[in-house]
Amino acid sequence: MLVQPVAAAASLPTLIDMSSAAEHLGVSLRHVRRLVAEKRIPYVKVGHFVRFDPGELVQWIDEHRIEPCQSPRGA
Repeated sequence: MLVQPVAAAASLPTLIDMSSAAEHLGVSLRHVRRLVAEKRIPYVKVGHFVRFDPGELVQWIDEHRIEPCQSPRGA
């Protein structure tokens, strides 16, 4: 029986490397490495490579968004 790998591959996300993640986040590569070392950002280990799911990065950004406070006038 043959399994069709095309259907399975179509559902997999395209992962990006550390330098691409740093560029998308607007931070240095060193900072991304620190976030990974501290397990503060979602990532995937593929062998000894660290990769990021762009969808998870967007969700992570939204979860860490700080909304501005309304300050009273004259204060």
